[in-house]
Amino acid sequence: MKEYFLRRLLLIIPTFLGITFLCFGITQFVPGGPVEQAIMRMRGGEQGGESVASTGQSEAGSITETQRDYIRKHYGFDQPFLKRYWKWLVDDKIGLQMESYKFPNKTAWQMISERFPVSLVFGLTGFLLTYLVCIPLGVLKALWHGKPFDLVSSVIVFVGYAIPAFALGMVLKMVFCGTVDGLWDILPATGFYSQDFESLGFWDRCVDLLRHLILPVTCYMVGSFAVLTLLMKNSLLEQINSDYVRTVYAKGGSTARVLWCHALRNALIPIATGFGGVLSIMFAGSVIIERVFEIPGMGSLSLEAVVGRDYPVFMGTIALTSILGLLGNVLSDFCYVLIDPRISLK
Repeated sequence: MKEYFLRRLLLIIPTFLGITFLCFGITQFVPGGPVEQAIMRMRGGEQGGESVASTGQSEAGSITETQRDYIRKHYGFDQPFLKRYWKWLVDDKIGLQMESYKFPNKTAWQMISERFPVSLVFGLTGFLLTYLVCIPLGVLKALWHGKPFDLVSSVIVFVGYAIPAFALGMVLKMVFCGTVDGLWDILPATGFYSQDFESLGFWDRCVDLLRHLILPVTCYMVGSFAVLTLLMKNSLLEQINSDYVRTVYAKGGSTARVLWCHALRNALIPIATGFGGVLSIMFAGSVIIERVFEIPGMGSLSLEAVVGRDYPVFMGTIALTSILGLLGNVLSDFCYVLIDPRISLK
């Protein structure tokens, strides 16, 4: 078992190098990069840089070769690709020490660290609430399989799953944030905290954060309800119909003992697949939900970095998300062992 986890941890290194090497290559050769954008700004044109990439040298006639070479040297594009990747990986500490292209006075790590606490609270709260609600709901649906509660809850779960997150967010803002006359105005519509947050006491800060979290976390949870709830229900039904459960009943075991001491623990094995996802979920954030509620989290930062061709920030988020995702896979295997020690990983 120790050898297995040691191999998994060692495999993180080549996997991480493969992910970052591919993403780094895409950022270096995709049109409209920082060099093209700098040339467009010097020419007084748009900042997108796409017209320069598409029309070629004639559009950039006002830029001398010396200026072009200086720009390429400034962004490091005068070096061979492998040397640039090594500098990003080692010298710049997976790019976290590189300066942002859009905010030259800030490094990629400073940009990420400003947004990370927001995504940490948002992602971790949504993850925990999802499991705390879906697992008991799946158990109840399995115990009352085919009964009115099972049917009604299935309809509610699938209706919520069918509604896109951005549409549900807009509806919730209309109903609870006073954006439509005549409806309730009891929750904030945007942001992660109020403007006077720093002047509030401890408990008032907690209440303020809670009020700002209710709607976005609800949108986040609804999308995961159907899959996780039905996975829990079907897994528990499969265990209840197993031979070892019949054996426990034959020996005089009660339903409570069968459920809580035998069937439920084995039914949690498929659910454990998502436990490791908490590491990447709490870091990556949700782009759509953050955009709807104007939450300054990691999802919005990643989107802004991609649109603005801010490659240091984008690669920094990719690198950290990759590491956390790979560690999450190892954590999922570890959860398997904790739930059922009989599982042998080789």
